[in-house]
Amino acid sequence: MPRQAQPRADDSMLEMAIVGYQSRLAEVSAKIADIKAQLGQRGPGRPKATAAATDPAGAQKRRTISKAGRARIAAAQRARWAAQKQQHAQSEKPKKRKLSAAGLKAIREATKKRWAAYRKAHESAV
Repeated sequence: MPRQAQPRADDSMLEMAIVGYQSRLAEVSAKIADIKAQLGQRGPGRPKATAAATDPAGAQKRRTISKAGRARIAAAQRARWAAQKQQHAQSEKPKKRKLSAAGLKAIREATKKRWAAYRKAHESAV
């Protein structure tokens, strides 16, 4: 038995769907623009702020830096990094603990005592 073709939606139904989605798109776009305006963001049609508009003296030319000036800045930054790295390396080293002579003697005596008890327990068991 052949399958019957699904009835195709007529063109007027599809056109109404397009109109409905476009109106929803316009509403969402308006809400997004409103929220951006509340956040202070510029929209696509607003001109960008210029230095002349913000500064009454007019726009000033940006200053450039010489190669020697850049080299001095780079050397100073390398020195700061080296100092920070050295400080970090020093802070990570744990302090070496030293054992006093009395402490070492106490450990040796306790170890001898434990071994004596161990030998005594195993000799009596054999």
